[in-house]
Amino acid sequence: MNTDKIYAESLANEYAPKDTAKVVALKKLDRRAKLPATIFTYTFGIIAALVMGVGMCLSMAVTGAGGAVLTALGIVIGIIGFAGMGINYPLYRKMLEKGKQKYAYEIVELAKEISEN
Repeated sequence: MNTDKIYAESLANEYAPKDTAKVVALKKLDRRAKLPATIFTYTFGIIAALVMGVGMCLSMAVTGAGGAVLTALGIVIGIIGFAGMGINYPLYRKMLEKGKQKYAYEIVELAKEISEN
């Protein structure tokens, strides 16, 4: 098995112009299936990280008067942020699966048309 030949062919396919309408439509459908999940994941992840950061600042008395109440509140807020970051990937997987199911038929049909030609 010549791995150099396989690598060269895959690289050539990557750089070959793909201006046929069906290939462009297939890429658009793929993007449309994946983009909502990606945007939500980045947004939710950033917000969860910021919430966790605020909680850590409060718990370590970087922000606020540093009393016991703010420390406890900071710990609770930090845990909420950590929980948000923890559920971010499962949410992404679920949203991505729904997006793929929504466009699966169209993508498969268009891919069959392209591969037959």
